[in-house]
Amino acid sequence: MSIEHREPKTVTFRGADGLALVADEWNNPAQTEAFDRSRPSVLMMHGGGQNRFSWKKTGQILGERGLHVVALDSRGHGDSDRSPDARYTVEALCEDTLEVLEQIGRPTVLIGASMGGLTGILAARRAGPEVVTRLVLVDVVPRYEKGGSARIRDFMFSHVHGFDSLEQAADAVAEYLPHRAKPRSPEGLKKNLRRRNGRWYWHWDPAFLTKPSEDPFARVEQLEQAATELTVPILLIRGKLSDVVSEEAVQDFLAKVPGAEFAELSGAGHTAAGDDNDAFSEVVTRFVLR
Repeated sequence: MSIEHREPKTVTFRGADGLALVADEWNNPAQTEAFDRSRPSVLMMHGGGQNRFSWKKTGQILGERGLHVVALDSRGHGDSDRSPDARYTVEALCEDTLEVLEQIGRPTVLIGASMGGLTGILAARRAGPEVVTRLVLVDVVPRYEKGGSARIRDFMFSHVHGFDSLEQAADAVAEYLPHRAKPRSPEGLKKNLRRRNGRWYWHWDPAFLTKPSEDPFARVEQLEQAATELTVPILLIRGKLSDVVSEEAVQDFLAKVPGAEFAELSGAGHTAAGDDNDAFSEVVTRFVLR
């Protein structure tokens, strides 16, 4: 089935703690006549410091294939509410996900990158296979590389006070992601930045990093146990250039979760969906529609 190209609608879900969680949605089942109700919905959850636009065109591609798709801004990120008490633990993110799944009200495939993937493991285990029918982990496993994770946090910390211009932000991203071709124009960064008092700031709550709290990546044993208990199909996607998920970590995960499938994107790093969106979307679409 194919549905004609259409822009997503911006919608708001209710998260835990009464927070408003903003999302882009394609093919709301109640509003789309051509919708194939035999297929599950898809919920996409981004990584730390990112937002719903990090998925590039993947949501659109899945939507054109007739799927109901929701690309969510996690709490404290993008246009979603910030937590007043800076509660950004994996537990809080899982609670939000379970709330959103309940409001979607359909069997759902979870696609999670980095922070979103770890959240997806826990949410899939707690929701059960009737609710979460498949899980896609984008360059993340419970036993990730601490060095790669530290590099992400260092990048986020170093620019928490913003940029003088979009060009300065683009230069910082290019230095951080040397394997990715630098866009000719920095205008696309406006989806990730907001201008305040003459400066451009990343569109996430600085308290996500600066307020002492549980590290959302910390509960390795709990997440690993949850992953081993999942009975639904799992696809692990690794960017070959990633410094967050090593080849050894992949083999360890596949040994502990023997039913999981694995795909590697040769031209991508940790930010796989943005690094090689065409290859990423092809792998994801094939897994979701199979």
